[in-house]
Amino acid sequence: MADPAPKRVEHPRRLEHAVEFTLFGSRWLLAPLYLGLVVVLAAIVVKFVQELWALLVHLTEEDGNDLMLGILGLLDLVLLSNLVLIVILAGYENFVSRIAAARDVEDRPRWMNHIDFSGLKMKIIGSIVAISAIGLLRDFTDIGTAKALDASELVWRIALHVTFLLSGVGFAFADWLAEKRTALTMVTHSED
Repeated sequence: MADPAPKRVEHPRRLEHAVEFTLFGSRWLLAPLYLGLVVVLAAIVVKFVQELWALLVHLTEEDGNDLMLGILGLLDLVLLSNLVLIVILAGYENFVSRIAAARDVEDRPRWMNHIDFSGLKMKIIGSIVAISAIGLLRDFTDIGTAKALDASELVWRIALHVTFLLSGVGFAFADWLAEKRTALTMVTHSED
């Protein structure tokens, strides 16, 4: 007569395998979110074309300050679209699946081969700081015009920008510490 103990051990392993398979497969729930961001990217392109058209139509009527503000608005949209694209591609590759269609493409961005979650986080915070800086520059060029913010609104925007900047520095420092700790752990384990 066969010992029933192996069946008891095998049943939990099948359950464990099913749970792990489900958990691993759940990453595909992120795919519709990244596809939604593609729609957001298309919306940014539409807005960019609208603002570019408005800038060109009124080019001869605007002074240098208005032209600069229009260009800053376009730069803002470009940086935002770069941020969305980075999140789409790096997020999909880091959390869902490798993009096989881009594997052998000659113009595949180099950062796609190297960006991990930490790098993605730094690119996002860098983009947010740049977008915030452009917004502040726009606010400062409006000083003395009817569109100008009052002093307290300007102080809050500066405080928000400084918060973004300090967050970026904090994230970079935390990543630097994590890399040092990992390197130290690898050296310690190689000596064992």
